[in-house]
Amino acid sequence: MNLSADFEKGWRLGVGITLINQENKIFMGERIDNKGAWQMPQGGVNVAINESLDDAAKRELYEETGVKTAKIINQSEDWYYYYLPENLQTRLWGGKFLGQKQKWFLFSFEGTDEEVNLQVDKKPEFNNWQWVNSQDVLHNIVAFKKEIYQKVLKEFELITL
Repeated sequence: MNLSADFEKGWRLGVGITLINQENKIFMGERIDNKGAWQMPQGGVNVAINESLDDAAKRELYEETGVKTAKIINQSEDWYYYYLPENLQTRLWGGKFLGQKQKWFLFSFEGTDEEVNLQVDKKPEFNNWQWVNSQDVLHNIVAFKKEIYQKVLKEFELITL
């Protein structure tokens, strides 16, 4: 698969991660750069090394949460797209992208809460985290990602709309 072709279309290629624990609660992190904005882990695919989507999801999960004891149990069938608000288009990713094109992965967390470490990466994304019910995910997400979150939770059968 030629992942770099997406750059020409203005989309940053990324992955999103829905991490669920044994109680079917979903991991949410509060963004370090936007207090009160909570999201599921996500990030870019390293197309320069032809990183696979699975590997990108595992890497991003670890970098943002410190979690290694998790396994992939599902992957979205569709690609999900979101546009960045105009005020963020020029500030993020060198102004090269209109938004993101993402594949989403459902991970089952096999570890304990003590494994979560938001400081694993030298540039942490989150300053706080919590497990939430699927219905509560949509109450805390920034508006421009809400539609994707609804679709992903529905596809993974974690919420009914």
